[in-house]
Amino acid sequence: MTRERDEALELHYATLWEALSDEIGDRDAIVHGSQRRTWSEYETRAARLASAFLDAGLGADSKIGMYLYNGNEYLETQFAGMKIRGVPINVNYRYLDDELFYLLDNSDAEALVFHTSLGDRVARVMERANKVRLWIEVDDGGESIPGAVQYESLIEGQDPAKRITRSPNDLYMLYTGGTTGMPKGVMYDIGGMLQGLLTAAFPPMGLAVPEIDDIPKVSRKLHDDGLAPVSIPACPLMHGTGMWLGAFVPHLAGATVVTLPHRSFDAHELWQTVEREKSTHIVIVGDAFAKPMIRALEEAKADGRAYDPTSVRMILSSGVMWTSEVKQQLLEWHEFVLIDAMGSTEGSMGTQITVRGTSPETAKFTMNPTTKVFTEDGREVVPGSGETGMVAAGGSVPRGYFKDEAKSEATFKTIDGVRYSFPGDWALVEADGSLTLLGRGSNCINTAGEKVYPEEVEEAVKRHPAVLDCLVVGIDDEKFGQRVTGVASLVTGKSVTGEEVREFLRDKIAAYKMPKQLFVAETVKRAPNGKADYKWARETIEEALG
Repeated sequence: MTRERDEALELHYATLWEALSDEIGDRDAIVHGSQRRTWSEYETRAARLASAFLDAGLGADSKIGMYLYNGNEYLETQFAGMKIRGVPINVNYRYLDDELFYLLDNSDAEALVFHTSLGDRVARVMERANKVRLWIEVDDGGESIPGAVQYESLIEGQDPAKRITRSPNDLYMLYTGGTTGMPKGVMYDIGGMLQGLLTAAFPPMGLAVPEIDDIPKVSRKLHDDGLAPVSIPACPLMHGTGMWLGAFVPHLAGATVVTLPHRSFDAHELWQTVEREKSTHIVIVGDAFAKPMIRALEEAKADGRAYDPTSVRMILSSGVMWTSEVKQQLLEWHEFVLIDAMGSTEGSMGTQITVRGTSPETAKFTMNPTTKVFTEDGREVVPGSGETGMVAAGGSVPRGYFKDEAKSEATFKTIDGVRYSFPGDWALVEADGSLTLLGRGSNCINTAGEKVYPEEVEEAVKRHPAVLDCLVVGIDDEKFGQRVTGVASLVTGKSVTGEEVREFLRDKIAAYKMPKQLFVAETVKRAPNGKADYKWARETIEEALG
């Protein structure tokens, strides 16, 4: 079913993607290894899956969990959910039972699509997760579980759902670790979010932002002229960087989105895929990805089989530090445009663009026109004053956090009639108006792009019968950005090593949250009011590490 020619498109991802499938249906939309789907196939498969959701009683505002690794099924499920005006929900594939149940319960998920290799965890929470009415398993070699229906069988057995009118005010939600507590769903109006991302889709290609109705024709011309983007999100789609920069933004221009089959980042696989697909865009998360990419280029050249990176126009990064030295090393291999985006799930704040002939910098950004920096008492920081402040993201600001009015009020504030998001970043405003990022004001640990909350890890450590108290901090790490480390004190008369506690944690928390080192101290220092002394914990751990 196609739309009437004179019918205006809504500002909605599903509606735009349907229009793109009508215009460029014969061009590739999504690729995963040898599995390719054209825009027409992409839309039809999503429409069939949407029918299955409708048959199960899902509809507008229904939450649909995606407990999936990167792949075509992730993007198809998201598209299908949006088709029915539902709300696709990202579920971290590293989550174990309790974490999985928490997210399903907190999000009010009514369906879950998951890889069979994760099925054992799903099976153990099915009875508790009684809001979920449809369990769909994607076969990746794991055991099938009772009560779940197979993804491909479900699609084959459905007719495509009819296209419907949608609203720009429909809900889009992405769960984020945030800075404290359990994961929170960040809520956006889908139309406002889409409008904001259009500025990231077209201007970097030297094009003005088109009207929504003109995008299909613009995309057709890009394909006809051989200029259509081919994007590789090298990081997980379950995070905002991978999904928003790696899939949403390029898809707005009718791009092909290529995902990597390996479940952990393999830089050689990335460059091989670049060569095969003639990829134009790569999306990464800082040095943790860029450094292996450089090593792979060096290794391939030394082996006499140098990779060809010349199809790549842009490498985009967001989420963690991307250092100037690493940027410079990348530019020695090709004339990339390196875009370092400062942002979070709660909002975009600035960018740094580096090309050959410019001086790469670390943590220095050009602020978005809608970005401000305010002191704690609400004054706007004067450029060049040397005063620090909290970065406020304007423009497309989320509605708030799902089911958390208190945190919403603390993060999303109106100043002088303008609504801002305060994700927690502290910065200086230089005399030239640029922004120098100082860091998060909280103790959130960012390890290889994953946010880890110290309190959650501390509580898990303290479950060990020999542990009395514990504090966890992030220590700088060349590979991961930060690594989770901890210091614990023991119950009188008990004896245990840090490695024994780590072994105890293996089935308690996701692997990326586990302390890489855990040291034992006589006491864990806290303030008289019981608050954690993280400064002491960091100094103690650094001393132990030498």
